Amino acid sequence: MPKMTDIVLLQQSEQPTLSIRTRTQVEKLPALIGESYVRIASYMQDLGESFSDVPFVAYHNLDMQDLDVEMGFPVTKSLPDNQDIHFSVIPARKVIFCMYRGAYDGMAPVYEEMAKWIEDNGFTASGTSYEYYYNGPESPESELLTRIVMPLKD
Repeated sequence: MPKMTDIVLLQQSEQPTLSIRTRTQVEKLPALIGESYVRIASYMQDLGESFSDVPFVAYHNLDMQDLDVEMGFPVTKSLPDNQDIHFSVIPARKVIFCMYRGAYDGMAPVYEEMAKWIEDNGFTASGTSYEYYYNGPESPESELLTRIVMPLKD
């Protein structure tokens, strides 16, 4: 049975990132995520830089046949772009988040519960949702750990 922690309200600090933004179909997403992480990690190694946190995927929409997604890593400072790898900044803002343990295909109820929390607490969702991955395919599905972050309007 998948598990999630409590939903937490947080004022998130600005976060510099290196990422690849593209459009894809949901079936192609796992391979695309893996390829993007490898390319960004290789570029970071070429720069002699390191990441400041775990990798993420940003979901700019939820159209499963035309997903607008961004795969990347938080970094400590502004870094030069390289082809389709771009420096960007996740802005400082109010968010809610929760930690989820379980298979990726079991996250829909968590998103629903978070959306209900936003409504029940008088907030309005704002923009892109993020998933931060603390482990990956090498871990059993039941042990996958993901931080889900949803921004709020001020």
